[in-house]
Order: sequence, then C-alpha cells, then structure tokens
Amino acid sequence: MQVFERRSLMPAPAGEVYDWHRRPGSFARMTPPWNRIRVLERTGTGLEDGARLVFEVKLGPVWRHWVAEHHGNVPGRQFADRQVEGPFRSWDHTHRFVPAEQLGSELIDHIEFELPAGALGDAAGGGQARRTLERMFRFRQARLASDLERHGFWSAQPRLTVAISGASGLVGSHLADYLTTGGHRVIKLVRRPAAGPDEISWDPAAGVLDPGALAGVDAIVNLAGESIAGIWTTSKRHAIMASRLQATRTLAAAIAAMDAPPKVFVSASAVGAYGSLGGEAVTEQTALGEGFLADVCRAWEAAAQPAAESGVRVVNPRFGIVVSAAGGAVASMLPAFKAGAGARLGSGDQYWAWVELDDLLAAVEWILHDDELSGPVNVTAPEPVTNREFTKTLGRVLRRPAALVAPHVVISKGLRGMGDEMFLASQRAVPAKLRARDFRFGFAQLEPALRHELGRA
Repeated sequence: MQVFERRSLMPAPAGEVYDWHRRPGSFARMTPPWNRIRVLERTGTGLEDGARLVFEVKLGPVWRHWVAEHHGNVPGRQFADRQVEGPFRSWDHTHRFVPAEQLGSELIDHIEFELPAGALGDAAGGGQARRTLERMFRFRQARLASDLERHGFWSAQPRLTVAISGASGLVGSHLADYLTTGGHRVIKLVRRPAAGPDEISWDPAAGVLDPGALAGVDAIVNLAGESIAGIWTTSKRHAIMASRLQATRTLAAAIAAMDAPPKVFVSASAVGAYGSLGGEAVTEQTALGEGFLADVCRAWEAAAQPAAESGVRVVNPRFGIVVSAAGGAVASMLPAFKAGAGARLGSGDQYWAWVELDDLLAAVEWILHDDELSGPVNVTAPEPVTNREFTKTLGRVLRRPAALVAPHVVISKGLRGMGDEMFLASQRAVPAKLRARDFRFGFAQLEPALRHELGRA
C-alpha cells in the first residue's frame, strides 16, 4: 500500500472550499490540462455517500474505464472517493477541509493506493506514480486557491445567470466550469433541441433565437465562431466571417427585443483587430488595422451594436493567444516542441500577445461584474513577447532544443494568408483597461504561465 498526501492553504473558510467541490464543473476544474478525461455518467447530485462518477482516463495511448464512488462524507469537513473499477488495484482519496488559524483553511488530499500486481507493482512503479501525483496535485491545489481568491473578490455581488454561446470550445467549456464553481448558473446555447433547463436551443445560421428563452438571464457571453485554424481557402474565410456575424447578430437582435434584457453582453473579439504594427505598444485606443482578421473583428464587434443601442453594456474582449495545454495554439505546438523540432517563425521579431487561460477566465468574470468596462478590452498578459522569445521559453520549459527556423516565405506562401496574419503579424497588445481597473494577472510572464499549464514547475 502506497500513501500520498499533499497539503495547501486555501484563501477561504473550510465550508466554502467544501462547497466549491460540490458544484458542477469542479471535477473538470480539478483535471490538469495535460490529462485527458471523458465523463460518461454521474449518479447522485453531489458528494453524498454512494454517489458515483464514471469516466475514462487516457493512460498513454489507451483509454481506461474508471468508476469512483463517494463515501465518508462529512458536510463542510471532508468527503472521499474510492475506485470501484479502474486502473489501480485499489485507490481511496480523502479530501479534508480543516479550518486554519487565520481566515482561510487547509486542504489535505490524502490518497492510499496500490498499483496493479500488488507489492511488485508498487516496487516497480511506485516512485513514478508518486511523481505523477505530486505534479497533478500541485496544479490542482494551485488552481483551486486561485479560483477561490478570484471568486472571493466578488463575493458581495449577487450570483449571476450567464448564457454562453460557443460553450463547447476551449474557452467556453472552461468558462462554464469556472463560473459554476463560483456559484453562478450557466445556461448553454446549443444547436440542437435543449436537453434540460440549463440549455437553450438556437439556430444562428438562420437567425433563430426566442428572446423569451433568455428571460432571467443576467449576462450573455458570445464565443461562437468557426475556428481560425486551418488553411484559409475561400470557403474557410467565408465560414470564419459568417459564423461570427450570424451568431452575434442573432444574439444582439434577441437582446434588443427583450422587455428585461441582460445587464451585459460580452461578445468576443481578438487582437487580430489591430493588424500588424511591429513593436508599437497597442492599447484599446489604437485604431483598427488592415487584413482579413482585422476586417473580421471590425464586423464582429459592429454586429453587437444593436444590443448597445438598446441600453445594454456591451464589452468586446480582444483575446490574445490562449496559453493552455488543453487546446488552442499552444497545445498544437507541443508535439513538435516535445520532439525537439520547435522552430522560430520567420525573423521571430514579431510580437505575440498572449494570455494564460485561467487569467482569461478571471478577466471575463471581472468584465461581467465591473460596470465601468465597456467597448473593446484587451484580454492579454501585460508582458507580450516576440515569437523568438516564445519559442525559446517553450523549449526551455519542455527541456527540448528549439533552434530551428521556419522561413518567412514558407509560412507566407504555404498557408495562403493564414500564416501572415496568425504567425507573422506583430501585435504588442497590452491590457490598458484591465490594468486601469486594478485587475491582477496571475501570470504576467510567459514562463510561469507555461510551467503552470504544462505541469513543469
């Protein structure tokens, strides 16, 4: 039998930390981005004894079935989950929440486990298992402490009902989990019949959304749109533009038709709005630039104006490159970099505005609550870096060489315009509005952000 235990102070009372674990989204928030897990079934509604979670976890190239059952529940103080079926010979994880002398509490994760093959398995793989657990729980406890602190900043404000379009994407899915663990209710807009009270069916391509279905919604976050990744053929460009305009216009029209509209409409945009400006610092006051992405962002933001004209506060967060191991640009770069084939793109002097995923989620939460924010808001880390520095940093974090160069002409000609605007354009965007409102980034510098997301502390 192996025993693993990790303790960490939490910036919230024990009962509040326990409640965080009870809420929808907590299991997803506790899953490190480098792990692959698929939830298949839940029985029970919380942490009560006998409630079960059935999921699959990817171990190497293989998906393994895991059934976990809760037991030992003491409301506000502890709960445990044991493996009923899964990859371990045995597994029992107790979560304890202990009041601390100050205002916070201590979280204790205590795990007793046996590897397959019993004592022989423990002897052969016990050390690796403990290193894997240390990496996992270091991330989990750091993310939990950060979430609790950020939600706590707004604890005096009422909990919100937030409708999200694009909730199946990288940002949308994580935002839904982040908000629900903060006590908010999330309603997802889906392009199929709604499966329950927390879904609303719509058809943005046809402009169909019943304004009455949004009754009682306090905020709408619009993240819908075709991915910009891939070769920009004529049809791809059309899909990128049309999907954003259709979704935004449909939402804005529904909001304008409501008797009691939401207080805020957060409709996404991107730093591509600025075009390519070399090393010039870019704030929200900078004029919009030229190029396909700039044209998309210009039209995308304008499509939200009917909501503003009806008196709703409209915010257009202009997102930078999202730093996450769970998906997006950085995740797509990992295979090459892990293989030692990381490459600078062109000269490498172009600036990349980036933002760590959890900082992005906290920024959206801030935007939902802060009535002083409206219009474009750069959601980017305060220290953008050049592609050269990004490449070196990612290689250093992964402990792999990253000395190759992808020539400018190959990127520009080979990717039919996408390479010029996504990889070679320079946007030194800084979050002037967020900083003026005293928003605090957890990851102002790239290397700590990458180490957190990749579990490479």
